[in-house]
Amino acid sequence: MSDEYSIIKQLISDFDPAVIEAYSVGALLYTPATNNYIYDKLISGAFGNKYSLALCLEASIDDSAVEIGEKNIVKLFSSIFNNRSLFSYLPNLFIRVRHPDQITKIYTALADSSVLLKGFILPKFSLENADLYIERIMKINQTSEKKIYMLPILESLDIIPLSTRAVLLSSIREKLIPYKPYVLNMRVGGNDLCHALGIRRNANETIYHIRPISNILSDIVTTFFEDFVISGPVWEYFADENNNWQSGLEAEIRMDFLNGFIGKTIIHPNQIQIVNHCLKANQHDLDDALKILTFSDPLLQVSKSSAGTRMNEIKTHTNWAKKQVLLAYIHGVK
Repeated sequence: MSDEYSIIKQLISDFDPAVIEAYSVGALLYTPATNNYIYDKLISGAFGNKYSLALCLEASIDDSAVEIGEKNIVKLFSSIFNNRSLFSYLPNLFIRVRHPDQITKIYTALADSSVLLKGFILPKFSLENADLYIERIMKINQTSEKKIYMLPILESLDIIPLSTRAVLLSSIREKLIPYKPYVLNMRVGGNDLCHALGIRRNANETIYHIRPISNILSDIVTTFFEDFVISGPVWEYFADENNNWQSGLEAEIRMDFLNGFIGKTIIHPNQIQIVNHCLKANQHDLDDALKILTFSDPLLQVSKSSAGTRMNEIKTHTNWAKKQVLLAYIHGVK
């Protein structure tokens, strides 16, 4: 394993650091910004030591609670900042805003504790609000000591109609390309898109069973894959008597990977461990990935897999192999 890890580290040194950081978001746990117990959970290590955290000011809280949520975020960041030496693990911290103006307002209120912030999650990102969101993000980066990322969520209703979807997604991509270093990853709002169609998957179904939504997800991947890491949609089940929710989550993550998504939005701590396990590289895949990325034959560009069960074609499977190495480096091997 030490030799394997040395090879992985050597390969990773040539990878784009921005891609490594995007893969590191992993399991992103959402919690309402009004949650008064988050500090205690964080300092006690109740959620483990491998996840990211998003404080949500949008759909998870009532309109009347927005100001309470904003104050709660400022208080939480200040408490963590003043006691940061007491934390054995501190996750990447994100804030999901409701509208662009909240970015400036909250960032200013965070003051010194803003150094803890990884980025802002931008809901219902569309052509209508893209310029405002981008302008606010770039403005705070002019004075920030560290890079503050944006994580746009593609979930607005205007990406549903087939007749205009391709042009709209391409236009959004063009808006973001000049600011690519500030886009940590793209995210998709599976539940919002399902809501628009009056659809909801069961615990034994994946979002890919819903063909209208699956088609939208496919279009998002094929539009953004060259420039951005795209995270999988939220999984809303976290408990039942027979653990169907767990097998359902595992099945959906397999489909996420198969369709080009990396990472997962989650809404309950029960989901963290499962997502983390699924994000690990499969040893069989890693063996082949290392073989592909270190292959040296003056005559051939194809070889038998490590297990002797499939073909490895260097020119065809290199991008896939890089993904496996990234997953192994960041999330481990199973």
